[in-house]
Amino acid sequence: MRNALLWRVAASDRKEVVLRKLLKWTARLVIFGTLAAMLAGVVMRDEIHRLVAVNTLFEPKNIVRNFSEMDRAFLSAPMPRGDIPVTELPEGPAYDLPPKVEQWIVERAVTSLLILQNGRIRHESYHLGTEPEDLRIGWSISKAYVSALIGILLDEGVIGSLEDQVTQYVPNLEDTAYDGARLVDVLQMTSGVAFDEDYLDYDSDINRMGRELALGGSMDGFTTSLTERRADPGTDWQYVSIDTHVLAMIIRKATGRNLADLLSEKVVARMGLEKEPYFLADGDGVAFALGGLNKTTRDFARFGLLYEQMGQLDGKQIVPADWVAASTAASAPTEPGELGFGYQWWLPKGASDGEFFARGIYGQYVYIDRSRDVVIVATGADRAFREPGVDDTNIGIFRFIASAL
Repeated sequence: MRNALLWRVAASDRKEVVLRKLLKWTARLVIFGTLAAMLAGVVMRDEIHRLVAVNTLFEPKNIVRNFSEMDRAFLSAPMPRGDIPVTELPEGPAYDLPPKVEQWIVERAVTSLLILQNGRIRHESYHLGTEPEDLRIGWSISKAYVSALIGILLDEGVIGSLEDQVTQYVPNLEDTAYDGARLVDVLQMTSGVAFDEDYLDYDSDINRMGRELALGGSMDGFTTSLTERRADPGTDWQYVSIDTHVLAMIIRKATGRNLADLLSEKVVARMGLEKEPYFLADGDGVAFALGGLNKTTRDFARFGLLYEQMGQLDGKQIVPADWVAASTAASAPTEPGELGFGYQWWLPKGASDGEFFARGIYGQYVYIDRSRDVVIVATGADRAFREPGVDDTNIGIFRFIASAL
């Protein structure tokens, strides 16, 4: 009896020891798991924040503020403004907006409107809580800056010819949809790449690309993954933003420089901007060339003035005049009677001589009418920008203003 009792006590003690060890290791595993989860949370916090940001970027309550604070939600690359004095935009006679334009501002969620005539400010106003100092996202207005840099590099001989094959500069685009495309095909958006640019479709190529950017992925990697074509290069026009990233890849390979620094040196630092702009960037620090440029409204207007004056600003020839002329001519095979397209610049329907514009989604415009010496910049947060007739209405307003000055 006594031995049996002792055995049960010993067994109980062993169970208690095993239980204590089990509890100790369980506690360690819990602590380890918690620490691992915390570490993963720290590592992934920025990525999660950016993914949430890109999925809520255009919500009605956030869109205006977001478009002035894009560097809070995305990685970015600075673009030094240089150290030259600010290029003045002197005041001209005030242009009082007629009711038609005031109504348009409200209906199209315009956030700023700046009108230049003869290089002088005729009107400047900010709406929906925005301010002159805001660095607004230009979206596809950015494409016109990439075009300017291509023209400069051609003039310098760094890029040989628009007839050169894309793969001559970017060999890792071999065996992709861009194999066989020329630089001119990419400039005119006749590359033939199959790319779905439907912003309202969550699974479209443009939205997949946006998530890649938000999560710090590689824009180059995304581009080289595109292997399907919808047409042979140079045969058919379709607006595809990814073509502009290919132009940026060519620029980087041809020069060995990053886009933001090179664009700063060749263009931005020579313009006398008021504030230092920046590009959104991917996880490799590569500028989001096709739509990531952020500038003040006045600084966008200085770029418009540069093109209105055939590549000159404040007496300096910054972009070759012949490139300005070529890039703003309707050279792409767009449909007759529709918008024209050149080298990343648009031309209105029935464009007059010297009338062209750059535009970005949600209502961003740099409109130029050289015959009237007019530059108009509008920024916006227009969630209905894709509805039929909206672009025609906007261009109609710009034409109305230009003719009324």
